[in-house]
Amino acid sequence: MTLFPHPIVTVVLTILWMVLTSFTPGQFVLGVIAGILGGLAYRRLTPERIMVRRPRQIIRLFFRVGGDIIRSNIAVAGLILTQGRGGRRRAGFVPIPLDMTSPNGLAVLAIIVTATPGTAWIEYEPRKGLLLLHVFDLLDEDDWVHTIKSRYESLLMEIFE
Repeated sequence: MTLFPHPIVTVVLTILWMVLTSFTPGQFVLGVIAGILGGLAYRRLTPERIMVRRPRQIIRLFFRVGGDIIRSNIAVAGLILTQGRGGRRRAGFVPIPLDMTSPNGLAVLAIIVTATPGTAWIEYEPRKGLLLLHVFDLLDEDDWVHTIKSRYESLLMEIFE
């Protein structure tokens, strides 16, 4: 264990301490102590290093998500403007079993789902590997399970696991 795991954090916190207090030797010592403790605390907050297994798949994922977001924007706008299928729109929740366990992959999936209009990441149960997804216009739960698993989870697993 090193005393300065994040030296930049330590220096910045020490400088911040000095700016917010008086410039005395005692305050400088307290600032250094606060900086060291802040650096040690920050080490506990930093996530593990991201390991990308297949970086080329990121480009494929980028274009897939971009296209899906554009299509979803058009579909949701159409549903809102036309009141969708005679007012028979049915929002609902879909439980989706995930095989992915990478925290980074799950974080990216959460961003994708949240950025896509008409869907929202509600909760994730890590022990069961179960994602609860809210869908604005739910026609078939199985289609959503298949879409998330085949379009996003499989690519994210290639990238992160």
